[in-house]
Amino acid sequence: MTNPGTILMGDDEAIKASCEQMSHQPVDWDLSSKAVEPLRSKQTTLADSASISGPGTFMGKATRTITFEPTPMEGWWLDRADLPGTLPIRVGISNVWTTGQIVSNIVLRSGNPHNYVRMVEHLVSLRMGLGIDNLLIKLDSGDPPLFEQGSLDVVEALDQCGRVEIDKPVSYVTVKEPVTVGGNYGDFVTLSPPDDPANPQLLIDCAINFNTAIGQQRIIFPVCEELTRMASVARTNTSLMKVIYCATIGRIFADVRNLGYNKKNVSIAGRKRYVNEPRLDHEGKALEAVWHRAVLDLLAAIALIPNGRFVGKITSYKAGHRLDCELVRQLYLNQVLVPLEEYKGA
Repeated sequence: MTNPGTILMGDDEAIKASCEQMSHQPVDWDLSSKAVEPLRSKQTTLADSASISGPGTFMGKATRTITFEPTPMEGWWLDRADLPGTLPIRVGISNVWTTGQIVSNIVLRSGNPHNYVRMVEHLVSLRMGLGIDNLLIKLDSGDPPLFEQGSLDVVEALDQCGRVEIDKPVSYVTVKEPVTVGGNYGDFVTLSPPDDPANPQLLIDCAINFNTAIGQQRIIFPVCEELTRMASVARTNTSLMKVIYCATIGRIFADVRNLGYNKKNVSIAGRKRYVNEPRLDHEGKALEAVWHRAVLDLLAAIALIPNGRFVGKITSYKAGHRLDCELVRQLYLNQVLVPLEEYKGA
């Protein structure tokens, strides 16, 4: 059973009940013993630039282009090239504007109220798994493209750029004891210190539970480049009922009316079966939804820790963007993040 440790937000008893529920949910794919590379010591950026284009996420009839470039600035940055005079947006929790209403997504904004980028999670999550510390992403709008292969197009573009080391050390952070935030729907996220301080890594234990064909799914894995690439094909999932809503009542909202979602770039689940073919099967069970949740959603929030890379264990149960971002906000409000060296020396 997960040890929730210090509860930073949420009802203690509800969180403990959810921990108990998660402990009884079977693990569909346990990769916790997979060998991964030791933590890097030097920062990296891109060796070259690359651009990719696709239909807009919120304006599906428009073509959107993003360009990946090396940068001397530390961290990941989003630069709206269509807004001259605005500064790049630092990928960090202090710049989170909203996590969406009808369409759940992380929106970052800085300075000028028009200087925002929506649906950033499928871009910034890759900060955690691809070993790129410093990156400038130029966009021609606040609406990034949506791809049929999930985030694989982004991964392949970044691979095409290559990487170079910078003579600056990588900073790592962790927590000294488990900390948890809980939501209103039996959801929680817990951060714990590394299991092995001598060889610290980032380990994910992620479980979801939907009242659709997706059902219960749970995976445990270390964050590494190989698994990030594998999971990058996982698409956002939605229910058939939400698809029907978007095609009817939802059309009164401009964002919904112009959504670029279709049967190729989104996984759609009905009550008892999928509307389209799911991906990432393991032993006869499709695990696309939980891989998307763990790698392209949950890690996007962890990437919002701007002053270091988190190492330790993350346990997530039935959570979403709003709770993920609240977790990172609470880490700073309660000042519980510590340099890895401080934890290892304790």
